[in-house]
Order: sequence, then structure tokens, then C-alpha cells
Amino acid sequence: MSDAHSESPIKTPNQLIAVIVASFVVPIATILLLVNFVGNTSKLGADSASQSPEAVAERIRPVADVSFTMPDQPEGAPAHAAAGGAVALKSGEQVYNAACAACHGAGVAGAPKKGDSGAWSARIGQGYDTLVSHAIKGIRGMPAKGGNASLDDIEVARAVVHLANASGAKFKEPAAK
Repeated sequence: MSDAHSESPIKTPNQLIAVIVASFVVPIATILLLVNFVGNTSKLGADSASQSPEAVAERIRPVADVSFTMPDQPEGAPAHAAAGGAVALKSGEQVYNAACAACHGAGVAGAPKKGDSGAWSARIGQGYDTLVSHAIKGIRGMPAKGGNASLDDIEVARAVVHLANASGAKFKEPAAK
């Protein structure tokens, strides 16, 4: 055995009591301070401006309702406006090829194929106005304006006439306003 004694830094019973109390008080105080720090941070709650009806409506607004203008376009001008402010409207075939052919060319998700008079007969029977309304607003799996929000309503109507006439309808193409 060794004769060497190790000396403890605690020499009196009062020092021992102080160390025991400190070993409980310091961690508890630390925990309480951390909880207070975390609990008092700024939060977005019912009182904040982020919960206003306008802010909520802005956050949940459909992406298709957001319109973008090209940098060289005047504010509010359609994306396909020609120089001088005149709007260059696309033909029904151009719109069909750009926005409609992806689904109506292959019959994706139940979309009636172009030229399939059997699939189009009931739809054509609903009339021109109903078909145009469905194309502009969207119906079932078809997005509004075929997913291209920058299209003018007349362009969409022209695409409807192009698609329906290829499938047996005799609709007249709408003229530009």
C-alpha cells in the first residue's frame, strides 16, 4: 500500500454542503435559463401580420394566378404583346401545338384525342360555349387554359375550335376583339 495520501480540496463539512448544493442548483439554473431563452424568441402567431386574411390568401393563391411580364414589356402587357402594344394572337393550331397536344395528342389522363370523333361527340354536343368555358376555367384533370395562364381567352377559344373541328365539329373560329 501506499503511504501517500491525496488531499481533497474540500476540507470542512460546510464546503461539502456547498459543493452538494451547487451540484444541484447550477444545472437547474442552467436549464431554466435555456428554457426562458428559447421560450421568449419572436414567434409568428395569431397576433402577427402573417395571419391576416390578405397574407393567408397570398400564400394559398394558385400558382397559375401569378402572372409575369417580360422585362421589355410595359407593366400589365400580355407576355405575347407585339411592339407598340398590339397583341399578336396565336392561331388555334399554334396554341394546340404549344399547350394542348401534350395531353390531347396522346390521350393522357383520359383527355380525348384530337380527331377521335367518338370521344368528342358528347363534348361537342354540349356546345361551343361550354367547351370554351371548360378550356378556360379547367375541368377535372385539365388545368385552366391548358396550364398556360398567359394565353388570351380568344386564343384558347381558337384552340378549342381547332381541336373540336378536327374531331367532327363545325364551329366557327372566333375573331379578335
